[in-house]
Amino acid sequence: MAGTMQRANPVSRAVGLSRRKFMFAGGAAAAFTIVPRHVLGGPGFVPPSEKITLAYIGCGTQGLREMVDMLPVPEIQIVAVCDPVKDSHEYLDWSRDGLRASIAKAMGKPDWRRGISGVPGGREVAKELIETFYARQRSSEKFGGCRAYSDFRELLEQEKDINAVKIMTPDHLHATISMAAMKKGKHVLMHKPLANRLQEARWVIETARQTKVATHFLAANDGTDVQTIKNWIDDGAIGTLREIHNWSNRPVWPQYATIPTDTPPDPADFDWSLWLGPCADRPYHPHYTNMVFRGWYDFGGGALADMGHYSLWSVFKLFDLDSPICVESRPSHVCALDGHVAIKIKNDYSFPDACVIRFHFAAKGPRPAIDLFWHDGSMKPPTPDGLETEELPAEGLMFVGDRGNILADFRGEDPHILPAGKMRDYLKARNLSAPPPSPRDPGKAQRRAIARWVAACKGGPATYGNFLQGGPISDAFNLAAVSLRLGGRKLDFDAPAMRITNLPEANLHLTREYRKGWELQV
Repeated sequence: MAGTMQRANPVSRAVGLSRRKFMFAGGAAAAFTIVPRHVLGGPGFVPPSEKITLAYIGCGTQGLREMVDMLPVPEIQIVAVCDPVKDSHEYLDWSRDGLRASIAKAMGKPDWRRGISGVPGGREVAKELIETFYARQRSSEKFGGCRAYSDFRELLEQEKDINAVKIMTPDHLHATISMAAMKKGKHVLMHKPLANRLQEARWVIETARQTKVATHFLAANDGTDVQTIKNWIDDGAIGTLREIHNWSNRPVWPQYATIPTDTPPDPADFDWSLWLGPCADRPYHPHYTNMVFRGWYDFGGGALADMGHYSLWSVFKLFDLDSPICVESRPSHVCALDGHVAIKIKNDYSFPDACVIRFHFAAKGPRPAIDLFWHDGSMKPPTPDGLETEELPAEGLMFVGDRGNILADFRGEDPHILPAGKMRDYLKARNLSAPPPSPRDPGKAQRRAIARWVAACKGGPATYGNFLQGGPISDAFNLAAVSLRLGGRKLDFDAPAMRITNLPEANLHLTREYRKGWELQV
């Protein structure tokens, strides 16, 4: 089903990074030939022949928020955008005016859409942002505009000479779009998760392996802080590591315990069928879309997929964790009244308000078997002895050994051994200084990641967040969703066979039943 394309006058662009001309479309097409760097730009100027031409797929709130940070990157030129929503103020966000103000500032138009109620989003908003920003920042170049599509399949068919895509859609579309892009030879930058089905995540990884394009998983981190923790543990600071606990105050969006029964009309300029993608048909409802999508098993990956990749990506890598051999969960539940009788709502369609999940990993080499616990919905592990404050923070990461603990913030930053005296004794005995506080600049890490991905696109080494690294963590998180969906059932998992061995019917949830025309295969 082809979407409607808002397109400037077509132009011809030479394919590949070696091209000597770059064409900007819009109005009258204008070619501009590369001239010496000192003529067109000063420090940081990148000739068009060296830019990554990128299509941006997913123009909701998070997509636009990150687009504002990507536009100044000189090595990247966003030439096309895609979203099934054309232009809307019906989005949900964490503040009333934060996103609008951020977009307005990037465009140099402080009053842009000021006074319009709601939160902006959609492909035409993204198109306007890109064109206005580039016109201001690259006034010496004859820049026209980018193309806007509703259907990513049409974009990939029409934009044959783009180098890469960035995917910022809801979780259920990640595998479908990333695999299509990689099969077209496009480099891929994508947000978490790789997919919200175990089988799909494996297909994404295998497609990346076969196509050899440059990929980067945006929730990955380089593990600098967790490496410090790993060094302390290897040095015997807390004895033998037994458990790892990670906890989050998510969900911080509405969770719906029942499937909506009313059927409001589809919003204007919103292609609901394209938004559903591979998922089964159902009537449109706002409880499924925007940031609340992640609370549904069909569309999202819950709080774990939302935040756990940030904190646990480097834990999986540095502690050499394979796929878990066992996963079990303890989900919260919701009750309602049926007449004069209280009943528990049977729910296999949306994530719980809170849960604890245990992942058990087999021993490997010198590392013994280990349990990893995830807590969300403000659930936390027991407060360890020696904590100098009254309680654990709202989010955190803790490593439990048989002779002590290491507590850090959610992503492993600012670690310290408990109790405090043990930390001082450990550092003194080894003539070490306490690690300096980690700088609070999330944007810096993101900029560094994009720079490494750009280098990989140009033939450099793969990034620390390339898709091939994502197998074990994707298996673990998608198995957790199955356990929760089944009410907390324990799942024994045979990773090589990709099979849950103790509950055969649970294997149905490792994939999905695809809508006709949206089937996937490697």
